[in-house]
Amino acid sequence: MKILMLSSTFPYPPSRGGTQVRTFNLLQYLSRRHDLILGTVRSPDVTDSQIDALRQQVTELAVFPNPQVPPQPPLGKGGLRLDPEPDGDFLPRPLNQGEGFFPPPLNQGGTEGGFSEIIGKFHRFSRFLLSGTPPNVLSSYSQAMQNWADELVTAGKCDAVTCEHSVNEIYVRPEWRQKVLTVANIHSSVWGTCREMLATGTSEKPLRDRLNLPLLARYEKRYCSKFSRIVATTSTDREQLLELLSPPVRVRGKQDFFVPPIDVIPNGVDLTEFPYRSIDPGGHTLIFAGAMNNLPNIDAARFLSLQILPPLQQRYPDASLTLVGASPVPEVLALGKLPGIQVVGRVQRVAEYLHQAAVCVVPMRIGFGIKNKTLEAMAAGTPVVGSDRGLEGLAVDGGPQPRRALRANKVQEYVETIASLFENQQLRQDLSASARSLVESQYTWDIIGRQYDRLLQF
Repeated sequence: MKILMLSSTFPYPPSRGGTQVRTFNLLQYLSRRHDLILGTVRSPDVTDSQIDALRQQVTELAVFPNPQVPPQPPLGKGGLRLDPEPDGDFLPRPLNQGEGFFPPPLNQGGTEGGFSEIIGKFHRFSRFLLSGTPPNVLSSYSQAMQNWADELVTAGKCDAVTCEHSVNEIYVRPEWRQKVLTVANIHSSVWGTCREMLATGTSEKPLRDRLNLPLLARYEKRYCSKFSRIVATTSTDREQLLELLSPPVRVRGKQDFFVPPIDVIPNGVDLTEFPYRSIDPGGHTLIFAGAMNNLPNIDAARFLSLQILPPLQQRYPDASLTLVGASPVPEVLALGKLPGIQVVGRVQRVAEYLHQAAVCVVPMRIGFGIKNKTLEAMAAGTPVVGSDRGLEGLAVDGGPQPRRALRANKVQEYVETIASLFENQQLRQDLSASARSLVESQYTWDIIGRQYDRLLQF
């Protein structure tokens, strides 16, 4: 089978975000069994050796310049840049194309800059209103990549097209569905995430998001109708999309857009990168890991540091917290000045830090989809305390099966639950062993890859 995979995130090395990890591991699995053609865009921090390493994983690799970066001398056969800079702040833009939403930059200018910013916002919102496509999707669009994909599909050189995150939907033309299987691996709903931020009061700019919400609903309905199938990572997100798409809009008694089947394929874990811990370190040490320039992670880190840790330290004065993750923003770096908190930024191996912690806390309050950070902690054998969002898509609460993690949503629930793990070594060991067993049986990338492969056979 010949598969054309489109990813505006350069997916190697798989260590910078959830979309990158998911894309690389899926392409690695599929490329062992099929001819895989990958189209992607290069970010400035990507090296020639990384491009060469990625090329070894696929049948054909095409790397394009980022449309937002001024042309520079080409490096090897690649282009330049991937990660789109924010095109204004009327739309919360995906970071790493799937990890969540990044807060827009603050206006640094004076009156003139502020006036220009207002004009820019109005222009971008007007463009969204008229085009139906969010500004961040338009701003990262590569015409060169579009022409390349058009040629491959028109010439019949692929049997299936996959978009690894919804931002890549812009490259798929509606008529392709009549010729090839088209799959949008969307990770989570942009409309649903925006709605959740408004509902939970975590939106940085509520007016902007209230204006955008109906436009995002219209956008998501339209792009979903182009695809043969949609893939989400949890049943919660699938239900959210079904809510958006059903009942289908009808014009004169006829359905005016196609409602594709929605499949659930979760994330996985590389068990080599996240080996099971050899010892229980004990003590009163906590860890939270994730990209620290990602809005849901920023919110979780602050919630954990400012509201959960202080009452915990009243009970355990030596309680400490390590925040691990790339690109910590000033709000996160400032947490490192508080007693017992260490901000370490990007590390070579997250598993080494997980192994040193008594408990991993995943206090997510926003952000749909299955969380890599949760699966990775479970694989490493670090007992997890997580929120409903942090544990989404995972059967961890016991019943006929052993408990694999503990659940908390309110501050006091976190304090009591974490304390129970501090005090009970057997409970830590039971959670550690059962969580690892769950990952081994359901969430390795080979298992997830097989699910994706089967979907592409329809």
